[in-house]
Amino acid sequence: MTAGLTGAVGLSATACGGDDSGSSSETVLKLVAAEAGEASDTGSTQRYWNELVADFRLEHPEIIIDVTTLRWQDANAEVARMVAEGDAPDIAQIGAFADFASAGKLYKADELLPISQLADFIPSLAIAGEMRRVQYGMPFAARIGRLFYNKDLFEDAGLDPDVPPETWEELLEAATALRTTGVPVPFALPLGHDDAAGEALMWMLAGGGGLTDNTGGYTLNSPMNASTFNWLRDELVTPGLTGDRPPGSTTRQQAYSGFAEGTVGMLFADPVLMRQSDRGGVSYGTAELPGSAAPSTSTLGEASWLMAFNQRGHREAIGTFLKYVFTAENVNTFAERWELLPVTTPASQAMQDQEEGQGERLTPFLDALPTATFFPVGKVSWSRVSTLVAQGIGATLEPNSNVPGILADLQEQAETADLGEQPTS
Repeated sequence: MTAGLTGAVGLSATACGGDDSGSSSETVLKLVAAEAGEASDTGSTQRYWNELVADFRLEHPEIIIDVTTLRWQDANAEVARMVAEGDAPDIAQIGAFADFASAGKLYKADELLPISQLADFIPSLAIAGEMRRVQYGMPFAARIGRLFYNKDLFEDAGLDPDVPPETWEELLEAATALRTTGVPVPFALPLGHDDAAGEALMWMLAGGGGLTDNTGGYTLNSPMNASTFNWLRDELVTPGLTGDRPPGSTTRQQAYSGFAEGTVGMLFADPVLMRQSDRGGVSYGTAELPGSAAPSTSTLGEASWLMAFNQRGHREAIGTFLKYVFTAENVNTFAERWELLPVTTPASQAMQDQEEGQGERLTPFLDALPTATFFPVGKVSWSRVSTLVAQGIGATLEPNSNVPGILADLQEQAETADLGEQPTS
């Protein structure tokens, strides 16, 4: 495990942690955050937190924030280890909260933030942060997927660069035209491990399916999902429209790099790709995900979550800090720096109202955020199921694969994992 920088901003030699009863003049809060800077050229997340904490301490010198940043790939596991060893941080910014909430380790969101700030969260995100209708996860930053396409490659292939495909049939026509002009990867399909769950969900949604139903039950083996992966295998993969590398061994990073280098014609991606494309000098457009018969009405939403652990009893100090974190200015500062989407309605509106900055090109992403479909992170089983999907979904696109059988196996394993989520009383 590779850790980032760590430091207690403003920590004095005589400072000590304590409860909120007034027995200590200073309270030290331990914050563990996932590193966002690895995917961009904007520097370490540690710098953001250091700046935020320094400003916060000007108003609240009695609260000291000890910040540690970890690689995104390591953050979930490291926080889980800390909790298991009885050394939980006060606040963590990571990708999952259900295990901790189920074990009674977290404060509820309404124990930390006033109703006015809770109401500011974009509803789809607030709901995604719930477990059994109680919000524990407070969304910190979000991203959604859209179709990205290379306008120059479209024009070279005789396609209108201002008219992206809206249906699978149109996507197939565009991919075929791109291949005819020698584009190595007409459509990048990253279903390699770690990237597969998100890519798979976007295609499921575009085909009218999804991971779960309205009751929260898994629907991996739905007829719509089977039809989607049969189409992908027969129409895109088998004819070679996804390039020489099998989708099951293609990662999102490889797909993004290929697009930024001009060797990928189309792919589903999030706003992070914009900066990479700018650096590569790629003229690109974005659009809604093409659907089986019309543009998809939803797309993948991903978020990182702030959660507060109750082990050390610092509820009041944690709440004071989180109120500051979730001001519109601070939410936007983080989102803009790392090409992410603000998670509150006031911050989203403020970003769109800017005369300069990211607002204009992020507007299509911001507009789609309220209808985005998020991973079922409120299910304890999701951590296990996401791994199962990542490891198994690529097999659906292999030659002569038994798509319904593969999805049925994943469904059975998901339902078995889901038993561990059920209440014990």
